[in-house]
Amino acid sequence: MKVAIIGASGFIGAAILDEALSRGHEVTAIVRHPEKIKVSNPGLTVKKGDTTNEAELTELLKGSDAVIVAYKTDDTAESVKATNALINAARKDGIKRVLLVSGAASLEVAPGTLLIDTPQFPAEWKNLAIATKEALEVIKQANDLDWTALSPAIMIEPGPRTGKFRLGTNQVVFNEKGESKISNADYAVALIDELEHPQHIRQRFTLAY
Repeated sequence: MKVAIIGASGFIGAAILDEALSRGHEVTAIVRHPEKIKVSNPGLTVKKGDTTNEAELTELLKGSDAVIVAYKTDDTAESVKATNALINAARKDGIKRVLLVSGAASLEVAPGTLLIDTPQFPAEWKNLAIATKEALEVIKQANDLDWTALSPAIMIEPGPRTGKFRLGTNQVVFNEKGESKISNADYAVALIDELEHPQHIRQRFTLAY
């Protein structure tokens, strides 16, 4: 597939880039700082782009079969603007498949209680969490696109690619110790699995060990 990855130089974006390339996809990495992409691969094209510029995105995404959005900001207005720009650009280019890297904060820890609303949610993560949550709300309205959002476990850290994890929908997935963890490499496996074999069209899902 021809896949555009917006934000391919970040912690999660870089793992998704590696996974997509390892499976033979033709990838266009769209980043603000191309020098941050250290990967060299004949299937990779790196392009500089502004995620909030709809006209620029429309040009950069042309010819893509799908778009993966791994771009993150703690500025809610910027997050909403970037998501709207992406949706409009995808529509103009005739791209139906959009996959969004979402956050764990908008998952439920109990019926009706979101992780972000719990007392133990770290204050330093709140702005990023709110911005990410709002991006999810925006893409949920795009009923003409085949969008999917993937929220990670509560803790997503560098780690090995095992390909073994459990999936959920809108609730945090915990293990028997009450932990919710995933590696960025396994997050990427789940996202590219969804790209290749869609199971969650117009849905959000999550994963953890």
